[in-house]
Amino acid sequence: MKKVLVTGGCGLIGDHVCSGFLKKGYEVVAIDRQSSDYNMGKENFSFYEAKPTDKGKYADVFEKHQFDTVIHLACTADNDLGHMITEAEIKENEQCNAYIYRFAIAHDVQQFILISTTQVYQMPKTREPLREDDFVKPTTNYAKLKYDSEQTMIKDIGRVKSMMVAIIRLAPVYTMDFCGNLEAKITDPKDNTKFVYRTGEYGFHFCCVHNLVDFLLTFVQTAEDHSYSGTYNMADKNLTMASEIIEYMKEHHKIGIVLQRNPPNTSLKMIKNLIENKDMKVNYRFLDFTRILSNNMFDIAKASKYCSFRWTVKNTK
Repeated sequence: MKKVLVTGGCGLIGDHVCSGFLKKGYEVVAIDRQSSDYNMGKENFSFYEAKPTDKGKYADVFEKHQFDTVIHLACTADNDLGHMITEAEIKENEQCNAYIYRFAIAHDVQQFILISTTQVYQMPKTREPLREDDFVKPTTNYAKLKYDSEQTMIKDIGRVKSMMVAIIRLAPVYTMDFCGNLEAKITDPKDNTKFVYRTGEYGFHFCCVHNLVDFLLTFVQTAEDHSYSGTYNMADKNLTMASEIIEYMKEHHKIGIVLQRNPPNTSLKMIKNLIENKDMKVNYRFLDFTRILSNNMFDIAKASKYCSFRWTVKNTK
């Protein structure tokens, strides 16, 4: 029986990742700052409590278990971080990066998968899908945090030929119960009102958590050598339209009145105010009004070789 370590294994994303691997017959070890009830008591599941800075506790877990795969979810937004990423959390992530990759090398882990974010990209002015090798320009605190994790991993274990290493750049996630990222795209942060431009015929690229789980399961079973190493974009097959978000929220969550607005006049003054806004640096769910109608997508052709991406906002569970 193969053994998987999931750091941040008891957060929103971690719960579902652990559950998916348990259902496929893996032994799963979760490590996180606090436990959750989602997988507790299930056969072949064990949990260790540790903060990302608890190097000694992580060392003990690696000594006790021989892992085939490590899925590094610790310090991931919507998993165990809030939507406001602080300088303290950035520092905590740096401390974890300083040892987690080296532990994996020392204990001959075969596969190491880092969950990063699509926020690291510089958003284009065109509607061309963003590919893995496109220019990166992290501006928010969360993007900087994850880009640092990527660079540290490449430096520490990127040249270890015996280990398959992958970076998964994940779009904002959602499930039936978790709709914060969806709701943020129809919410004016100034007064918290819900709104839509025209009839909502513009969209955003999200990722249903279950698409991520499906991908990880197939990828871990398939990727056996260094040739699979690299960066993969992870998102739903199609954009989620603003109109779909509103319909979803009305059906499954409380939403109230939705105001219909005219598209914004993107003036130079408005762009300047957005760039200087401190919240843009720290808020994971920052709504950039200058790009709200851009319909930007992430190219998922590379990841689609492993996963059909069958989950959408209409059938998520």
